[in-house]
Amino acid sequence: MTKPATLSLCWLRADLRVNDNQALYQAAERGAAVAVFIATPSTWQEHDDAPIKVDFWRRNLAALRKDLQKLNIPLLLLHADSWSQCPKKLLDCAQKLGADALFFNDEYGVHEQARDDATQDTWQEAGLQCERFTDQLLFVPGSLRTQSDTMFKVYSQFRRKAYESLHRHLPTCYPAPAKQEDTGIESSELADHFSGYTPASEDQQQLWPAGEQAAQRRMSYFCEQLLEDYEESRDRPDLDGTSRLSAYLAAGVLSPRQCLHAALQLNQGEFDSGNPGAVSWINELLWREFYKHILVCYPRVSMHRAFRPDTEAVEWRNDPEGLRAWQQGKTGIPIVDAAMQQLLQTGWMHNRLRMISAMFLSKNLLIDWREGERWFMQHLIDGDLAANNGGWQWSASTGTDSAPYFRVFNPHSQSLKCDPDGRFIRTWLPALAGLSAKQIHSPPAADMFNQLDYPAPIVDLKSSRQRAIDAFRNLGESP
Repeated sequence: MTKPATLSLCWLRADLRVNDNQALYQAAERGAAVAVFIATPSTWQEHDDAPIKVDFWRRNLAALRKDLQKLNIPLLLLHADSWSQCPKKLLDCAQKLGADALFFNDEYGVHEQARDDATQDTWQEAGLQCERFTDQLLFVPGSLRTQSDTMFKVYSQFRRKAYESLHRHLPTCYPAPAKQEDTGIESSELADHFSGYTPASEDQQQLWPAGEQAAQRRMSYFCEQLLEDYEESRDRPDLDGTSRLSAYLAAGVLSPRQCLHAALQLNQGEFDSGNPGAVSWINELLWREFYKHILVCYPRVSMHRAFRPDTEAVEWRNDPEGLRAWQQGKTGIPIVDAAMQQLLQTGWMHNRLRMISAMFLSKNLLIDWREGERWFMQHLIDGDLAANNGGWQWSASTGTDSAPYFRVFNPHSQSLKCDPDGRFIRTWLPALAGLSAKQIHSPPAADMFNQLDYPAPIVDLKSSRQRAIDAFRNLGESP
C-alpha cells in the first residue's frame, strides 16, 4: 500500500464528532489524516471527571471510531500518566507514522491551555507544523471587548456585543471530511484504555445514547417539538422542556455552531427576536459562551478562586454532616433532595434545580460553594469546568453577574413554582408519593400518627437565610 504523501494527526479531546470539526476537517484537507485520542485517567481523577462522564467519552469514541472508519480515517488511542506527557506522546506517534503536522481544537481551562501551549512549542521546536482552532465556542475568547478594551464581567453586556458580532457574521459549520484513501493504519481497540472505570448502567446509557446520530436526533426532536415552548417550560423539571444536549456539548459530540444554526433554521434566521423559545435557547448558548470566555480572561476561576476577590473572606461553615445530607439528598427539603437524587441516579440535573440546590448549600447551609462545585463535577455526565464554576459562583454570589447576596432562593416557593403538582418530587422521592400536591413541598413532621420515612429539615429556611445575609453583609458593600 502506498504511503500518503502528507500525513497529519488530529488530536481529539472534547470534540468527538466528524461533522463541524474544524481541526479534523483541516487535517483531512491537507492530505491523509489520523485521529488520535490520549487517555489520561490520573488527570481525569485529579479534575474530578465523573465516572459516568468518562464512560460517555468511551461510548462516544466507539461510535466515532465507526464514523471515522467510513471515511478511512483511523482512530488511535494512546495512554499518558498525566497531561505533561501529551506533547512527547504525540511527537512519538507522528515519528512512528511519518506524520509531519498536528491539528487540534483549543480547550480553555488553565491546565488545558498550558498543555496545549507545551504541545505547540514541542512541535514547532521539532520543525513540524502545528495548527490550532476555535471549536467549543462561537467567538475566540477575549475577542468581544468593552469600550475600554477589557473583557466583559457582566453577561447582559457580553450578550449585546455577541449580538452585534452575529449580526455582522454568523459562524459557519464545517462539513465532514471527504473519504480518504486507505492509510493501512489500524484503529485502536478502546477497552484497555478505560478498564479502570465502571460502565454506566443500562438505564443511564438509554438516557444518554452515544454518537453523533443520537445527538442529532435529540436536537431535532427538541427543535421540532419543544423549542417553541422552551421559554415557558425550561424552568419546569417535571416536564421534558429542555434540550438535554449539555452532555453532547460537553463531550463535543455537538458543536455550539450546530445548535445555533438549528435554532436559526426554526426562527427565520433571527437570534434576538422572533420565537421566544428560540431566542431563550440561544441566550443559554451565549451564557455557556460567556463562562468559557471568563475562564480564559480570568484564569483564577479555574484555580478554585472566587471571581470576586472580596468574597474570599466569607466565613463559610464547617458542617460535614450538613454537607453529607445535601450530597445524599437527605436534607428534609423535598425539591433539593429530589434534585440530588436525580443527579446521583442519572448523572444529570435540571438547570433550575442546579441553582436551587447550589443556593441552598451556599446560602442556607453557608457551606463553601467549592464543596458543591466539586460534588457536581464528580457526578455530572455533562460536567464542564466553565459552566459548572460559573453556575456555582452565580448562586453563591461570588462570581460574575452574581446574584446579590441578599437574594436567597426559598426552595419551598421555588418548588411550588417549578413543580406545582409535585410530579418531579414523586419521581425521585417515592417515600413522599402518597402526599397531596400541597403537602409534598413541605411534608408534615413524623409523629405517632404519621410514620413518613422522610427526614425533618436540617435547617430553618428563614433563620439560615438571615445568617447568610449577615455573613455577606460583613464584607461591606460590593464594589
